[in-house]
Amino acid sequence: MKILFLGDIVGDTGFISVKKNLPSIISTKGIDFVCVNGENAASEGVGLTENIANELFNAGVDVITTGNHVWDQKEIYQFIKTENKLLRPLNMSGDLPGKGFSVYNSKKNLKVGVLNLMGNVFMRKCDDVFKIASNFLSKKKISKDYDFLIVDFHGEITSEKMAIGKLFDGHATLVVGTHTHVPTNDARVLKNGTSYITDAGMCGDYDSVIGMDAQNSINKFLKKEATKHFPANGDASLSGVVVECDTSNGLAKNIESFIFGGSLKNIN
Repeated sequence: MKILFLGDIVGDTGFISVKKNLPSIISTKGIDFVCVNGENAASEGVGLTENIANELFNAGVDVITTGNHVWDQKEIYQFIKTENKLLRPLNMSGDLPGKGFSVYNSKKNLKVGVLNLMGNVFMRKCDDVFKIASNFLSKKKISKDYDFLIVDFHGEITSEKMAIGKLFDGHATLVVGTHTHVPTNDARVLKNGTSYITDAGMCGDYDSVIGMDAQNSINKFLKKEATKHFPANGDASLSGVVVECDTSNGLAKNIESFIFGGSLKNIN
């Protein structure tokens, strides 16, 4: 049983590359379940549309997670009410549509739970993620409520992500950080069997500033005339992780960083 998780899809270049290359990646790598973070997949680089989500599903994506930009395309408010394969962070504050957790079937008909959480530090206001996560763990159990569990932690700071990883160690198959768009070099299996990476990176043009046009971003930092952020449009690198799962206990046997195409070093 192999899981592929791809980090934040950014703009048209990331979306088109995922749509084009994912079917062959699934076949070549023997992937049984695909989860992607799609909160930046719209052409503007923020939010997600119904059409893009459906095209990702058709390309082989099983679940789309999101984060602080989930509502930036207003049509998602209605779409997420009925689309079970699209998640928003469980700990978002207020009476909002959609879910932050659900269970899905893999190609091998094994049950995969996917939990979407968002950090509290330097992020949009949301409920205490550690309280929400602890409450989740008190009610849901691996090998009982699902065969495997993926946790997408959408957060800004590394310490918060690492603490969530330790909290879920032994209780999840994968804890993967998203949001910062830069892949970290710490993919590993933790002591109690949970695979972990602080950030999966992004699916987008790395000749940029976190996927956005570099010169426009520099102008903003220099307080020069600049427009609203817009995505860079060069070749995309697809970044994420591949996890080999232990079907006997739902934990991880191995995790590997995955980088495909574009300007980052292609290690696979």
